[in-house]
Amino acid sequence: MRIRRTITTLGVALAALIAATTAAAPTTAAPSRAVSSTAASSAAANSAAAYCGITWGSGDRAAGALSSAPLIDVRTGRHDCYDRVVFEFDGTVTGFAVGYGETYTDGEGLALSPYTAGGALLRVSLRAPAYDGEHRATVPYRTGDHVANVLRYRTLRDVVFGGSFEGYSTFAVGVRARLPFRVFVLAGPGTHSRIVLDVAHQWQE
Repeated sequence: MRIRRTITTLGVALAALIAATTAAAPTTAAPSRAVSSTAASSAAANSAAAYCGITWGSGDRAAGALSSAPLIDVRTGRHDCYDRVVFEFDGTVTGFAVGYGETYTDGEGLALSPYTAGGALLRVSLRAPAYDGEHRATVPYRTGDHVANVLRYRTLRDVVFGGSFEGYSTFAVGVRARLPFRVFVLAGPGTHSRIVLDVAHQWQE
């Protein structure tokens, strides 16, 4: 009887040991799912690759301070991946605020969207005047003038002068759609400076 009880006890202990070993064994299913998920994310990222490597986004941009250096020229240019608007000043200028939305004329507050071509509107506020110390205009535009020929541009549709008041100058820039853009300041030529606005042709490849 003692031998039989001993054998029974050993059998129970062996069964418990096998069960514990099985419970502790690692599973391989979860890593497989993780690898599949990573591969799917990578494929999705590749399918939405940034157009021309552009990662600018379309949120508001603002920088710099008010300056007395007057605006003297506005010009546009076509590039492989974006269209460009350049604002040139007679002196050092760093201040701007640019974003999508309604643009109003300076001093009067008239909405420019009805008078500006394009599917989306960029409001451009330059923290510098378009007149000199004696309040004489330094650009040949009047409020509401279309200041650029954008024929055959992929993104730009219009550039409209919104006036200059209390040291600020405004432009409505019409573009094909709400697209990524960037704004930056360049020194030169000579003692001049430029605020540059680039708007991409599209969001992604």
